[in-house]
Amino acid sequence: MMQAEDARYLKRKVKGGNIDVHPTEKALVVNYELEATILGELGDPMLREWKECQKIIRVKSLNENSDLASLAKDIIDKCKLIHPTKLPEVEQLLYYLQNRKETDLPCKPSGKTQLHEKPEVPMYDASEIDEVANINDVDDYMELLYEDVPEKVRGSALLLQLARNPDNLEELFQNETIVGALARVLREDWKKSTELATNIVYIFFCFSSFTQFHGVIVHFKIGALCMNIVEHELKKYDMWNEELQKKKKAANSDKDKKAKEEYAKSLQKYEGLVKKQEQLLRVAFYLLLNLAEDLKVEMKMRNKGIVKFLVKTLERDNFELLILVVSFLKKLSIFIENKTEMAELNIIEKLTKLVPCEHEDLLNITLRLLVNLSFDAELRSKMFKFGLLPKLVGLLQNENHREHVLGILYHISMDDKSKSMFTYTDCIPIVMKMLLESGENVEMELMALCVNLASNKRVAAMICEGQGLKMLMKRAFKYKHPLLMKMIRNLSQHDGPTKALFVDYISDLAQAVLNEEEEDFGLECLGILGNLTIPDLDYELILKEYNLIPWIKSKLEPGACEDDWVLEVIILVGTVCNDDACAKMLAEANIIQSLIELLNAKQEDDEMVCQIVYVFYQMIFHESTREVIIKDTQAPAYLIDLMHDKNSEIRKVCDNTLDMIAEFDEEWAKKIQLEKFRWHNSQWLEMVETRQVGDMGDPYMYADEGYDPYLQDADILDRPDLFYDDMYENAYIMDGHLTPEYIDENGMYDGQPYGYGYGNPMDGGYDPYERPESHMGFIGNGPPVDEYGRPLEMDPYMMDERQAMMMDERQAMMMDERQAMMMDERQAMLMDGRQSAMMDRYGMEMEDDPYHYGYNNYNGGVYDRR
Repeated sequence: MMQAEDARYLKRKVKGGNIDVHPTEKALVVNYELEATILGELGDPMLREWKECQKIIRVKSLNENSDLASLAKDIIDKCKLIHPTKLPEVEQLLYYLQNRKETDLPCKPSGKTQLHEKPEVPMYDASEIDEVANINDVDDYMELLYEDVPEKVRGSALLLQLARNPDNLEELFQNETIVGALARVLREDWKKSTELATNIVYIFFCFSSFTQFHGVIVHFKIGALCMNIVEHELKKYDMWNEELQKKKKAANSDKDKKAKEEYAKSLQKYEGLVKKQEQLLRVAFYLLLNLAEDLKVEMKMRNKGIVKFLVKTLERDNFELLILVVSFLKKLSIFIENKTEMAELNIIEKLTKLVPCEHEDLLNITLRLLVNLSFDAELRSKMFKFGLLPKLVGLLQNENHREHVLGILYHISMDDKSKSMFTYTDCIPIVMKMLLESGENVEMELMALCVNLASNKRVAAMICEGQGLKMLMKRAFKYKHPLLMKMIRNLSQHDGPTKALFVDYISDLAQAVLNEEEEDFGLECLGILGNLTIPDLDYELILKEYNLIPWIKSKLEPGACEDDWVLEVIILVGTVCNDDACAKMLAEANIIQSLIELLNAKQEDDEMVCQIVYVFYQMIFHESTREVIIKDTQAPAYLIDLMHDKNSEIRKVCDNTLDMIAEFDEEWAKKIQLEKFRWHNSQWLEMVETRQVGDMGDPYMYADEGYDPYLQDADILDRPDLFYDDMYENAYIMDGHLTPEYIDENGMYDGQPYGYGYGNPMDGGYDPYERPESHMGFIGNGPPVDEYGRPLEMDPYMMDERQAMMMDERQAMMMDERQAMMMDERQAMLMDGRQSAMMDRYGMEMEDDPYHYGYNNYNGGVYDRR
């Protein structure tokens, strides 16, 4: 075993190898072999190692007008690894590079190419120096970090050579002095030299590629320092741009050649500075991206403004830098806080210029970022606003990006406003071609996009024109594809010529429904049949030919099938009930009772309740089923219970159905009218009930003497004593058949319109709460009132006598029917207004004193009863 003290000398030998061209860049690759030999005290070799290395010589200035001979000679003079005898070979390689086509893939390749999942590791030219670094000379390189800036640049470049080899990282990491020195120099001198800052940040980036080294980077606060560097460089860039624009404006406005020459020099200098700056930004952002694997560190970056820096950098034109920036933004975009900040910084507008672009990797990562952003509705609208839709459609045929483009288009198609705009692009023909040419397994994103687009009427018309619907049906029945049939189901929901095209497929659809093997497929077929609301279609023939009545009844049995099937069956029943004969057949099969039982069992399912109520609504129109629903079932009672459901659609269908029932049945009309009155005046009734109970004590104290409980057994509309008491100074009760109501000093209806849309009774409208012609409603067993309807405070021992007197007086008043008919128009208007104010639940809020509703403001006095 060799001892360390035996080693005296290290001999290095470089052996040149072959030269080749870089596969993608304008560069030469020089292969060479490095031999290291450790010599003993007597000069004899003790240890020998070989290592194959490469040096990349970039010739970005190479163009069609370049002098290849001069360029080749210049390369050999500067690179000692190439022997002068290889000059012809270098010229030949340069000639090949000069005539080689660009390696960037075209925007719309037909085949799928290999894309990079992560940004490429930066290749920095400043590190390519003639001297080859040696791990044994680390201490010498560290000494250079204490010299002037040029020596610091040289020392950092040599250390960077070592750091770019992963095998050396562990040894460098163990040397805390070197790591501390690098951190100190970066902190103190990064503003003095861009090359120095780039080299040192690059060294720490090499460390950041491995998670085990993140601790030392965080310890020296390199991440925070990189954030400061990025912020400073972006401000410098804005300053350079401002100065350059001033010189450009001066050069354009001044005919002096001196100004133009000065602008040309400034532009050249600006381009050089920007190139160096972008190298620094790239390694800094890459280091931060690696550190962002820790969510806590990423949160600190976000608080320091990393999102703002990245979005601002999207204005650059450097593909390598943009790939890195967009990758970083994609990682950050999964958090809503970052996505919101990106939206505020108008990220969609900046990304629009990158779609499409010549660089495939950049285009791919940009589309992946747009997929993340497209989950937000506001950002989707901005994509549409800035014209991304036609650009995305143009990328559909590119296999590299099809999956991500379909995902974005699917999200855009979720918005109803955007669906019709697809018709102004080539999207529909392209998507239909892709769908019909696919095999049995269609891409999920493609299928989802088609399902969404089919729900738009204009798009559906484009899809179905020609042989479109026929080919879709043929493919759907061939592969029994549920999602494809769901797309066809969406096509069937549109009224007009499109719906009539489905008549030819009713037989196939009915057979698929009755086939129990393909449940999901059959469910969609059933949905299509439920959508076919075609006036001239003979539903009776369909029900009889396929014996659907027993099938429907079996599906409506509780627990017979899943809720999805039950719902579609109910929708089908509602559709066929358009036909009088079908409605009669269903009623005779006791389908109505099955629906009522289902309504009890599924009362929490709003969609199912709404569809059942719609079936009742359809059956009310037919005389053959109207009597069955009203007389033989409790359907009206259930509808009354649902009249005030929290779901607006259920309330709407219930109201329409109850209006039809009230029109044909007087008994139910009264019950419906009473329930509406109770609902509209629930607060007022509760207040009056509470007051009366307090005044009278126990409401059942007079039960044995013939008094009704307060509101238990009496008709609310027939109790005028509920509306008045002895505190009303100007209160009165009318002789006619109208319930007293509240009015203001102008005789208006408390400023409120008539409820339920029946119109003004004085204009011929119908008042739903008008009292019946009979006056028997004023006679009751409640507390005695005076001639104006005000309750009297009675001596308990005189109650029976006074009550008898009041009863005689009321009967005498009601006998004079003719006097009530002579009531003048103003009195009728005032009464109607007061009645409307009492029954409108959206009227005036109750005051603390429940007996003051504006009567004290009325100056008209008491009506003359004659």
